[in-house]
Amino acid sequence: MRAISKTLGIGLVAAAAAVGSLALPARAATTSAATVAAASPGTGFAYGTDSWPITIVNHYPVQEPVIGSNYGGYTGMLGNWARTEGCRTGNFLAFTPVNAGQANANLARYNIGTGTGMYWYMGGPGVDPHYNGTTAEATRWGQQQAAWALAAAKGRGIPYPVLWADIEMPLIAPAPDNGWNSVYTAPCSGVTRASFVPAIVDRAVFNGFANYVTAHSRFKVGVYSDAQVWSAIFGAGSAASLTNTYEWTYWPETSNLSSAPTGWCLHRSSTCARFFGGQTSASKYALMWQWSGGGGVTNGHGDFDQIDVARMK
Repeated sequence: MRAISKTLGIGLVAAAAAVGSLALPARAATTSAATVAAASPGTGFAYGTDSWPITIVNHYPVQEPVIGSNYGGYTGMLGNWARTEGCRTGNFLAFTPVNAGQANANLARYNIGTGTGMYWYMGGPGVDPHYNGTTAEATRWGQQQAAWALAAAKGRGIPYPVLWADIEMPLIAPAPDNGWNSVYTAPCSGVTRASFVPAIVDRAVFNGFANYVTAHSRFKVGVYSDAQVWSAIFGAGSAASLTNTYEWTYWPETSNLSSAPTGWCLHRSSTCARFFGGQTSASKYALMWQWSGGGGVTNGHGDFDQIDVARMK
């Protein structure tokens, strides 16, 4: 994800917007599930991709593009606060039914990976059209976004059990911080009327989202963010704590695809995934790492993820 890099792909929005259900491609030559490793590389892990399309050859079981190994999962965008609010900028929809179908086929036919998962691109309190500075209104805004996300997920056949809340500061219009640290005169105006949002109000948005998803769906709740952004929004106090919430981090990252991780660290390196909100990679809630392509460091192909499959089995 990390929309700072997604401005290069806005032309893909129209194609992605026409998505229906995540149908499986036509069956190719069959392979016994028993003869195919369900997770790779390393015990319990699989490679995957997310967001914008990446070219993957339909040879089953499908292989991870460029770096090889079994294709272990795809994560796409259900929706975007700016798109739902009708903004003319920042309204991208990063989803491809092709990669989603390939991930689902690997899971359904060969028990490989996790299939398709989804995320909602969150707006903070400052882009709530009814913002009044209270935690009650922030909670309602989080619930509204959760309702939009679940409506978008309906009928899509999403096997991955975690619905991700994408919490980031993308540095793009109309709200460079997605309304987490600034309050805007209107959701799409790009004009700030306040440059501070209390961490407790920010957290109320996420809590409203998480509680609504839990109460109204089969999904567990997770957060996509990184340590620096998380602390910049939620601080270092109780509002920042995520001790019982699933996490997908995007830091650190590399453009070198030959450094693909074999666990939570890049190959032959001491550079390892860093989680947030008080968690580390040792936590049972640490599930994914977008280790390449998510931000300003491009690899020329797209977003690559390391997925801990074993923790969701």
